[in-house]
Amino acid sequence: MAVITAPQAFNEGRLYIDLRSIFGRSLYLKCEGFNFAGSIKLKAATEMVESAEREGILTPDSVLVESSSGNLGVALSMIAASKGYQFLCVTDSRCNLSARLLMEALGSQVHIVADLDANGGFLGTRLDYVRALCASDDRYVWLGQYTNPGNWRAHYRTTAPEIALEFPRLDVLFVGAGTTGTLMGCARYFRQWHRPVRIVAVDSVGSVSFGGKPGRRMIPGLGMSMRPPLLDEAFVDEVIRVEEADTIRACHRLARRGFLFGGSTGTVVSGAMDWLARNDTRGLTAVAIAPDLGERYLDTIYQANWLQDLYGDHLFDSEEVTAGIRGAEPAPRTPCRPPKPQSGTA
Repeated sequence: MAVITAPQAFNEGRLYIDLRSIFGRSLYLKCEGFNFAGSIKLKAATEMVESAEREGILTPDSVLVESSSGNLGVALSMIAASKGYQFLCVTDSRCNLSARLLMEALGSQVHIVADLDANGGFLGTRLDYVRALCASDDRYVWLGQYTNPGNWRAHYRTTAPEIALEFPRLDVLFVGAGTTGTLMGCARYFRQWHRPVRIVAVDSVGSVSFGGKPGRRMIPGLGMSMRPPLLDEAFVDEVIRVEEADTIRACHRLARRGFLFGGSTGTVVSGAMDWLARNDTRGLTAVAIAPDLGERYLDTIYQANWLQDLYGDHLFDSEEVTAGIRGAEPAPRTPCRPPKPQSGTA
């Protein structure tokens, strides 16, 4: 029996799904969403807050502030509520409504920026707003997930060792690239391991994390509109870029088998399956990290009108589609009536 007094004390780290029966290829998916924050971001949030406390940066009068597309904001909201801090999350219009409502329910403030930055994204605008806040009042403490070494240290200390414990013969690891905290922590750990592990970063098309032109990205989580300061490409063996349409297809394919995951997970799974299809996988042990669950995407990637408006009517033409994904009429409903009593019964 587990008994806790703080929500961040619980985080299931040993749950994996074998995706062979769903995608036809062997891939173990590490599920990181089973905690009170609902995503892998709890690990980085905990590490960064506790480091700031040890260094004396955080005091009872401090106001935490952070730029986040959603999941880190929820994790920091939960920790702030648990520890008695105020928290302000600076986000943008792509942040899922449910994530914003969760942060507010936990007592945090949410500020939404509307202006695009020079790269066509919102990140630069969010960071400018945070810098202005910190300059205006020294009570604001910016943890800085994009540059904070606690971001990658959290995964060096937890995520990577958890995988190593369960898969001592690991050959390839697929990791989504956002701030690259998870990627860098895992890559650094396995670079020192007893056997070589191929580190494959999975990014979104339209992200400039690994170079290339910026493009439209509507699904929050992975990808950046600037080069991640934490990224050291010397630790990355390969990069795969995934179209958002393929992210959505992977999410729906998982959901049709009862596994509801978020957009970041759909991107990682799609990229991993593409890599596995192009390589000799005989005897290969492959693991992918699923950063999030799907409840926060019910009004976006699992909502028919949102999909049609952004991606058109042919998103699922090459896939088996469940009824209703493209706005199909629901099957007629038969009224439920109680059975007629049989002769001799009361």
